[in-house]
Amino acid sequence: MKIQNVAIIYRDKTPRAKSLAKDVCEWLRSKKINVFFQKGKATHSDAKAVETPAQIKNLHLVLVLGGDGTYLEAVRFLGDTQVPVLGINLGSLGFLTENRVDEVYEVLESALNGKMKKEPVALMSVQIKTGQVQKFIALNDIVIERGQSTHLLNIGMYWDGDLVTETKADGMIISTPTGSTAYSFSAGGPIVWPSLDALLLVPLSPHALFARPLVVGPDSALAVEVLDRTQGTGVLWCDGRRTHDLPRGARVIVRRSPVPVRLARLSQGPFTDRLVNKFSLPVYGWRGPIGEEGSRA
Repeated sequence: MKIQNVAIIYRDKTPRAKSLAKDVCEWLRSKKINVFFQKGKATHSDAKAVETPAQIKNLHLVLVLGGDGTYLEAVRFLGDTQVPVLGINLGSLGFLTENRVDEVYEVLESALNGKMKKEPVALMSVQIKTGQVQKFIALNDIVIERGQSTHLLNIGMYWDGDLVTETKADGMIISTPTGSTAYSFSAGGPIVWPSLDALLLVPLSPHALFARPLVVGPDSALAVEVLDRTQGTGVLWCDGRRTHDLPRGARVIVRRSPVPVRLARLSQGPFTDRLVNKFSLPVYGWRGPIGEEGSRA
């Protein structure tokens, strides 16, 4: 499909991102590309805004200028439309926004010339039951943690409707493989290759001897309940940006969404390259010594 309609999503509180968005907009217009922005974030007075699901579905590409947080905002904005998302990193780590800012026009030129791969990446479908049901999606993780109280949460953990364990903890993380390099990793969870179809359950500072992270299959339903004997309340964070209060008795149910997000990628390098580059890993010892002809031993 020829790329004709492109939306630019950027962090408008960052001058560098706003300036780049304006320059990229002008460059795309010179290529006869229709450029769109989120409502209230246009860099030109005559730029078009896109906000309704019907308008979003007419997009051929969403360009993210920022860090992983801005990328997650773009995923929430797109919902289940499956418009491909291309990230240019203006943040610090950039696991999702993996392209460098100094190659933005080279990357865009390649995308416009049909060299873009649309890689499906799993989303989570999330329900919060607190007397009423709220539904939303997440790409990285769902974090359940204690609210204002200093008391630990009493948590029940369920797998496909069956109680696995009850424990006291600061909280719980449910993560996709994409999110395994984010908060889940900091909390002691494993790094999971993006090609693996799975969900992760990682306890946050559990008051237990044998509470370990779990990795379950893609068709599993994971649930976390804030038990009635909890003192205080909990709070849920969705991809680190949206919050929901969790009173006692609240239950959070997470499944793999049937509709993925489409990650626009130009680089075909292995996931190990991203790990080495983003975490500045010493290559020797991680992937072995380099041989005389440049191959790994």
